[in-house]
Amino acid sequence: MRDMTVARNYAQALFLAGERAGDVPGYGTALEAVAGAIEADERVRLTLESPQVPKTVKVAVLRRALAGRAPEAFVRFIAAVVQRSRQGLIPVISHEYQTLQDVKLNRVHAGITLARTPDRKLQEEIRRRLAGLLGKEVLPHFREDPSIIGGLLVRVGDRVMDGSVRRQLAVLRRQMLGG
Repeated sequence: MRDMTVARNYAQALFLAGERAGDVPGYGTALEAVAGAIEADERVRLTLESPQVPKTVKVAVLRRALAGRAPEAFVRFIAAVVQRSRQGLIPVISHEYQTLQDVKLNRVHAGITLARTPDRKLQEEIRRRLAGLLGKEVLPHFREDPSIIGGLLVRVGDRVMDGSVRRQLAVLRRQMLGG
């Protein structure tokens, strides 16, 4: 829990820096790229986590990798994270940063499950209707699960809207059995 709080504090600091620079999306993209490199390449992760590699070397490697690809303020931020031995939190910081960005831009991520893969027209219709219902921009994440039979299941944060045929059949069954 403490790591999550620390990561959130770092994300807020970077978010404020991004706002001052007028480049919140750019900072988010750069942070996602660094977090992605750490998660995707074991050599990068091991190098950053290794106590045998001096912090100055880690910072120098990151500075070279980010030179010309990220704003200097962002590079200084990453260097500060490494200097404080918090590089293991970069993926969590990235997630927290994206959450802050979603709040600022009034958008939500919605997990949408359908019995079959929807075509583009249906995807857009679902996104549009959810946006109207929630009053926010919706970033849909579609997945297929034939076990729901039909309809859809929507998850937005902790909220679940179950319009699946599977659920409707279960309700009908309970009603018919008197339970």
